Amino acid sequence: MSGIRKFICGDDAVAEGVRLSRPHVISAYPITPQTIVVERLSEYVEEGSLKARYMHVESEHSAMSCAIGVSSVGARAFTATSSQGLLYMAETLPYASGARLPIVMMNANRSIATPWNIYGDQMDAMFLLNSGWIQYYVEDAQEALDMMIQGYRLAEDPEVMTPVMINVDGFVLTHTYELVEIPDQAGVDAFLPPLKMPLNSMSLEAPKSLSISAGNDTNMEFNMKQHLDMLAAGTRIQAVDKAYGQAFGRYYHGALEKIRTEDAEVILITAGTVTGTARVVVDRLRGEGKKVGLVKLRVLRPFPVEELTEALKGAEAVGVLDKNISFGYEGTIFTNVNSALMARAMTPKTMNFIGGIGGRDITKENLIEAYDKLFGAAAGQPLERVQYMNVRCDY
Repeated sequence: MSGIRKFICGDDAVAEGVRLSRPHVISAYPITPQTIVVERLSEYVEEGSLKARYMHVESEHSAMSCAIGVSSVGARAFTATSSQGLLYMAETLPYASGARLPIVMMNANRSIATPWNIYGDQMDAMFLLNSGWIQYYVEDAQEALDMMIQGYRLAEDPEVMTPVMINVDGFVLTHTYELVEIPDQAGVDAFLPPLKMPLNSMSLEAPKSLSISAGNDTNMEFNMKQHLDMLAAGTRIQAVDKAYGQAFGRYYHGALEKIRTEDAEVILITAGTVTGTARVVVDRLRGEGKKVGLVKLRVLRPFPVEELTEALKGAEAVGVLDKNISFGYEGTIFTNVNSALMARAMTPKTMNFIGGIGGRDITKENLIEAYDKLFGAAAGQPLERVQYMNVRCDY
């Protein structure tokens, strides 16, 4: 079903996706660069285009605590945050995931202190990979809107019942304007029906406890159940995306998208907005006769081992572009990719390209150089396994 088209920024696109998803409660605390999202939602509530309770809370910790309370009684909850706000919220995230509450949150990816910086990288979300939340990374404003809607469908699936974090690159996406198609409400209502009170919801008729304690006789089983259900959610991610494509004509290929990988000798893996730049570079290099490919990694938890290793088959060298550093080692996505390759006994040369920290531009020239180094690695050149893009001083 088609809707109307608007020229809006990424934050506005997120807000439109939330409005169409009809949350019952929005717990709001502003932080750059996600503030526009909660501002716009307050306007929707005030004008009546979104019938929801808007709660302006006193901190990010309170924002998630509020969402937990809302979701625990079977209502649909939304909140948004960024950077230090996400880290301040960190204590509450495992409460939500461990209680299997289907909350959806937007995180505007932004650098973390110190030094203080308001621009975009993905350090914040990487800190929370182990929080038990499903994590999406989007490329553009259209995908940001669509993933808000898909996020609720996935989180509320009785076989999933896991909170979802939609990661949107700060400024380069949150504040960049694009032409976005906004689905009509009837189509979204058909795709995302009203939330039925899940079995784990609290009620006066069937009293339950939330966030119970569990000793060493049962605690591991609770964690294993959560872990195994997260792994199984990979099939539901694919199914939800397929259903969304059938309804609205936009498919995102599940957990990852393969771009010209079929005969690629070298492949670069990206997550987030830099994928758009990489697409242009791939087309240019293909025009020069170079067999390059690209994998857009959309979901980091659950990690799509099978889909990724299938996409990388036949590649002589694989590069991973990380907009984060796990201090003292390498980029976080690179670690995950190497683990997946080892699990399938695949041995291409691998290289980690760390760039974009603190919002520094990643240019087409940077990506061309990365592909050149991958070809060098495939040919046996002695290159450093971890490469740093655009570093302007002798560190």
